[in-house]
Amino acid sequence: MTERVDRLVRTWIASEQEQEVEEAASEIAKGNATLLDLVKSLGEYLTAEEDDLRTKGVEFLSLVIAKCPPEKLNRQSVRVLTAFYCGKLEDTETIIPALKGLVTLTKLPAFTSTDAVEVIRAIFANVKMKVLIQSQRFTVFTVVDNLVARYREALKALGDEFLHAYINLADGEKDPRNLMLAFAIDRVLLIEFDVQKHIEDLFNITFCYFPITFRPPPNDPYGISAEDLKAALRGTLHANPAFGPLAIPLFLEKLTAGSPVTKKDTLDTLDICLPVYGPVVARENARKLWNCLKLEIFQPTDNVTEEKALKTTQVLIQTIYSAEEGTKSDNAEIEGLAKDACDECMQILREPEKSQAQHAIKVLCAFMSTTPSVARFTLARAVPHLVKLFLNPDELPNRAPTLRLLSDLIEASRKSTAHDPEILPEEGNVPLSPYKDEVLGVLTVGLKTPASALPAIDGLKSMTQTTGLLTDEELGFVVHNVNDILQRDEDESEISDATLDLLCTISTFAPSHVAGNTLPLLFTALPDKAPPREAETDRLRYWRTLAYLKKLCTQSDLFETLVVRLSTKLDLICIPSTSSDDQSADDLEPSAAYAHSILKTLADVLSAKIEQGDADVVKYIDRLVPRLYNLFIYSALFADSKDMPATDPRLLAVVAQIITLITQTLTTVRQETFVVAVFSAYLNGNTSQLAQGIQKIPVDKTFAPLQANAPTAQKNLVVLFSAAVVALHKEVSLPVPDERALLDNLLQWTVGPAENALQREAVIHLISAILNRHAEKLDVFVSVDITDFWKTQIADATIPVDSRRRAILTFTWVTKALLVRGHPTAMSNVDRLFELFDDEIVNWDAARAIGRIPGPDKILTKRNHAVTRILYAQKYCNAVLPRIVEGAKASQSTRQNAFLVALAALIRSVPKSTYTDQMASLIPLLLRGLELPDNEIRASVIDTLQAAAASSGKDNSLLAEHAASLVSTMLKNSLVVQMPSVRVRVSALRYLATLPDVVRYDVLHPQKATVVRELAKVLDDPKRAVRKEAVEAR
Repeated sequence: MTERVDRLVRTWIASEQEQEVEEAASEIAKGNATLLDLVKSLGEYLTAEEDDLRTKGVEFLSLVIAKCPPEKLNRQSVRVLTAFYCGKLEDTETIIPALKGLVTLTKLPAFTSTDAVEVIRAIFANVKMKVLIQSQRFTVFTVVDNLVARYREALKALGDEFLHAYINLADGEKDPRNLMLAFAIDRVLLIEFDVQKHIEDLFNITFCYFPITFRPPPNDPYGISAEDLKAALRGTLHANPAFGPLAIPLFLEKLTAGSPVTKKDTLDTLDICLPVYGPVVARENARKLWNCLKLEIFQPTDNVTEEKALKTTQVLIQTIYSAEEGTKSDNAEIEGLAKDACDECMQILREPEKSQAQHAIKVLCAFMSTTPSVARFTLARAVPHLVKLFLNPDELPNRAPTLRLLSDLIEASRKSTAHDPEILPEEGNVPLSPYKDEVLGVLTVGLKTPASALPAIDGLKSMTQTTGLLTDEELGFVVHNVNDILQRDEDESEISDATLDLLCTISTFAPSHVAGNTLPLLFTALPDKAPPREAETDRLRYWRTLAYLKKLCTQSDLFETLVVRLSTKLDLICIPSTSSDDQSADDLEPSAAYAHSILKTLADVLSAKIEQGDADVVKYIDRLVPRLYNLFIYSALFADSKDMPATDPRLLAVVAQIITLITQTLTTVRQETFVVAVFSAYLNGNTSQLAQGIQKIPVDKTFAPLQANAPTAQKNLVVLFSAAVVALHKEVSLPVPDERALLDNLLQWTVGPAENALQREAVIHLISAILNRHAEKLDVFVSVDITDFWKTQIADATIPVDSRRRAILTFTWVTKALLVRGHPTAMSNVDRLFELFDDEIVNWDAARAIGRIPGPDKILTKRNHAVTRILYAQKYCNAVLPRIVEGAKASQSTRQNAFLVALAALIRSVPKSTYTDQMASLIPLLLRGLELPDNEIRASVIDTLQAAAASSGKDNSLLAEHAASLVSTMLKNSLVVQMPSVRVRVSALRYLATLPDVVRYDVLHPQKATVVRELAKVLDDPKRAVRKEAVEAR
C-alpha cells in the first residue's frame, strides 16, 4: 500500500485537492497504511530545499493527522510528531502548517504534560505574532488555549517564564475572533495562576480594550457581536481582585468623559467588578465613585443610564457594607458612604415638590436592597422625616408629592423583603415594622384628599403586600378606610380604579375583609327597584357600583357572595310585587335595563374567571343556572297576565351567555345530567329538575316553547335551550329517541313557528351545534332532510322571498357546521348555493352565504367543544375563490354581480393570507364591487383594499397600475350626494390618505388637482367624522 500513499502524496503536492487528504486519512484509519508510511512518502518534501515543497509537505502531514482517528496516533507517534513540529517552528516557511499540526496533537489523549511544555516553549521562542496574519494568529491562540485547558498544572510549574512569554505573545492583538480566545485564556490565568508579579502587565493587555467599540461588519460570517466581546472582556476584568486599584481610576475616567454608550458599558462592568475587587478598594474609592454616579442620577441624560447608575450605587454600597453585616448590632450607627449619601438625599427631600426629590428618593430606594443594616438606617432617616413633613401644617400644599416619595420608599422596602416568599420573616424583622403605625396614619389621612389619594393607595398596596408587616386587624383597618373612596359620588375613575386594585390585592390573601366590609356597602348601594327613567344620577350610581363589583369579585369567596346577592336583586327587580301590579308598560324599560346591567356583571365576571382558569365556576351549574331558568320560565308563564321585565329579549341574550359560559367548564358526565333536565323541560314541560328558585312554577301553567301555538314569551326562551346545548362535548348523548327527528323538527320550526330573528337564530345555532358534534350519526338527516329542506324552502321560487332568505340563513349554518368538522357534504351544499346565482330574487343572499360560511363565529368554537379541523377556512377559500374569480370574469350582468357579492363576503370572512397572492386578479373585481348598490359590500371592499395597501409597503406596482381607477372610485364614494353611508365615506377617505404612502409620486401626481378639488367639497360634509378624514386625506 506504500505505492498508493506515494501516489496520493504526489497528486496532492501537484493539485492540493481535499480528496487526496481524505483518502490518505482513510487508508491509515483502515490500517492499510501507517503514519510511518505517510512520513516516508513525504520524506523528500519534508526536507526539500525548495521552500514551497517543504511547506506543502508539512501542510499535507498536518491535514492528514487532523482527519485520522485519535487511536491511530499512539504515544510514540505523538512524541515524534511533537518534536518534528516544534523543530519546524524554527523554519519560517513551515511555521504555519506546523502550528496546524500542533492544534490537532494538543487535543490527543496521547499528548502529555512534557509535550505541552516543549510545545509552549517552542512557540514562545519561534513565533513572532506581529508578522502573522489573523488566521495564523488564531491558530497560535488555539494551541495555547488547548494547552491551558488540558495541561494547566504543567504550565503553572513554568511560573514566571510562561506568564512573561504569554503576555508578550498576546500583547497588541486586535482581531475580534482572536480576542475572544485571548480573553478566555486571560481569565483562566488571572483566576488560577500566581500572577501577582505580572498583574500590571496583565492589566495593560486586557484593560487596553475597554470599552469595546467594535461594530461587526454587515453580514459578518463569524457572528461575533459587540456584546460577545464585552461579555468576554468583563469576564477577564473581574477575574482577579488585584486589578481593583488599577481599574477604578480607569473606570472613573470613562464615567467622567465617556460617551453615553461608554458610560453604560462602564456602569455594567463596575456592577460585576466591584464585588470582586472587594470592600477595601470600594471604600477607598467610594467618594470618587459616588460623585460620578450621582451626576448620572440627579442630572440624567436618559432613563437607562440613570437606572444603571442606581444599580451600580447599590452594588457599591453592598460591597462596602456586606462584610460588616454580621459584626454589627441592629442599632449600630452606619458610617461612610451610605451615611453621607443618605444625608445628601435627606437635604434634598426637604423640598419634596422639587424634581430633584424624585431622584433622591430613587437613591434611598436603591439602598433598601443593599444590606439589612443599610436598609434599616435608610428607613430610620427617611420615614420619620417624610411623616413629619406630611404632618407639618406649613407643608400642606406638598402633601401629595410627600406621599408619593413615601409610597416609593414603602414599595422599595417591600421588594427588599420579597426575595424568598417561602420563608416568612421573623417577628419584628420586617424593616418597616417600627414605623408602620405612623405610616398607616399619614396614608389614611392622604386618602381623604383627591390630590393625595393615588400615592396613598399605592403606599397602602405596598404595605399590604409586604409579608409579615400588617396584622389581620390592620388589614381590616385599611379596607375600612379605602371603602370611603368607593362611596363618593365624584367620578374619579383613576382613583377608584386604584382603590379597586388595592382591594383586589387584599382579597387574594384576606378575602374576609372585603367580603365583610366592602361588599355590604356596595350591595347596599344597589337599589331593590330600578330608578325611574328621569333618575339619571341614580342610574349612574348603580352602573358605577356594578362596575366596582365586577372588578372586585373574581376571587372565589367573593364571587359566591356576588352570585347570591345579585340573584336576589334580580328576583326583586323582575318579579313585580303585589303593590306594583298596576305599573304601566313604560316602567318596564328601567327595570329591564337594571336587570340587564346585573346580568352583564355576572357574565363579565364569569368570563374573567374562566380566563384565569378558576376551578369554582363549575359549581354554579347548581347555584346560579337553576335560579336563572326559574326566573325566566316563571316570567314567560305569567307574561300574558302581567308585564314582566324578564321577558325582554336583551336579557335573554345575556342569560344565554352565562349559561353557555358555565356549561363550557363542565365535565362530560355533568353535562349529560344537565342536558337531561334541559330536554325534559323544553320537550316534555317538566321544569322541576331545571328551574329552582324563590318563585314556584305553577303546575297549572304549561311550558311548551317549541309548540307552534306557544306564546311569544315562551318561544323566546328557546334562546336558553340553545345556550345549554351549544357548549356540549361531542361525547354527550342527547336524551331523545331519535336525533334525526329532533333536528328535522327544529329545521321546520325555523321556517314555521319561529316568530322573530331571536328565536330563529337560537334554533339555527342549536341545529348547527348538534349536527357538528354528531354528524356521523346523522347521515340520513344530512343527505335526505337537508335536501328536502333545500327543495321545498329555498329552490322553490313560489315561496315568499323573506321565507327563502331565512331558509338560506339556516342552510348556511348547517353547511358551516359540516365544513368546520371537514364533512364532505359541505361542499355539495355550496354547489347548491352557486346554482341560485341565476335567481335574481335571492342570488345575492346565496352569494353572501357562500362568503360567510367559513367566517368566524361564537358558536362553533374550540371553547364550545365544537369538532373542528385545522385550516378549514383556508381549504374552503382555496376551493371556492378560483371559481368565484372565474365566474366574475366570465358571467354576464346578474350572475356577475352575484359573484362580486360572493367575493366581497368571502375575503371579509377568511384570513388575509389566503388571498394575498391573488390580489393581482382580485383588484379589478373589487373595483367593480364598488359599483354595486350595497353600502355594506362597498365598505367591505374598501376595508379589504385598505388592508392590502397597509401590508404591501412602499412602491406597490399593483396599486400603481390601478391608481387612476382607485382614486376616481374613492372620490365618488366620499361625496355625500353620491354615497349616503357615513361608514363608506370614511373608509373611502382613509384609503385615499393611504395611497401616497404606497404608490409612487409620479404615478399619483396627475390625480392631485382632481383629488384636492373634490376633497374641498367633502369638507362641507354634515358629519364631523367625514370632515376630519377629508382634512387628513388632503
